[in-house]
Amino acid sequence: MLDYDKEAGAYDASRGGEARAHEAAQAVLGLIPEGAGRLLDVACGTGIVTRRLAAARPGLRVTGADLSPAMVHRASARLPGAVVRADSRRLPFRSAAFDAVTSVWLLHLLDDPEDVSAVVGECARVLRPGGVYVTTVDKAAAHDVGSDIDTVLAARPRRPAADAPRAVTAHATRHGLAPAGHGSFRGAGQGRSPRTTIADLRRGWFTLLPPGEPRTEEFAARLAALPDQDRPRPDPRFSLRAFRKPAPASPGTP
Repeated sequence: MLDYDKEAGAYDASRGGEARAHEAAQAVLGLIPEGAGRLLDVACGTGIVTRRLAAARPGLRVTGADLSPAMVHRASARLPGAVVRADSRRLPFRSAAFDAVTSVWLLHLLDDPEDVSAVVGECARVLRPGGVYVTTVDKAAAHDVGSDIDTVLAARPRRPAADAPRAVTAHATRHGLAPAGHGSFRGAGQGRSPRTTIADLRRGWFTLLPPGEPRTEEFAARLAALPDQDRPRPDPRFSLRAFRKPAPASPGTP
């Protein structure tokens, strides 16, 4: 996994910046009921999306949480007094504290299915009955846009996706959540070029292709042979899933 304390300074600029944040926030809010009063953004990172969630709905009280001290520092500058450092597997909030919980670009980082289950379970725990949990799913697949870069990388080794929609839905169901909708958004400014993909390879972004290994350099050489080295290919399109925590049945309901 990347060192997000080191990544924090360049994180936004390397991942689509405000344009991507706008697309993400709008799509997430489209799955959250208008009447929601409190929202927790788990793994909020630099707070670039979190701030937009708060700004778009003045009546929504937004809290951010992230494990990385550097990310928390940056997010706190955007949302003073509203960001805490926390492990998403052990959230420091009481049960049923929030009307909505979000986790954007988190579950794909977790290698152990038990960690994914723990995170989804914590999001379910702090969600009030009737509340909604929204998360990104299948992040890696979003980058496969049918480009020549994808053709080169098709043979690369891959881990099973921890955030595959079916797996996330199974975890959510296990923790008492029910499917409540889906959405998507464009990863504005994140279309890969051959040159940036080579840089990503050599930084270790493709976790089963360690930097410096011969096979990694073989893929880098094939990418270097592609035309238009600096032309971004199409932007990825990220997927969202929403889950609702059922409200208890009213007295007398059959």
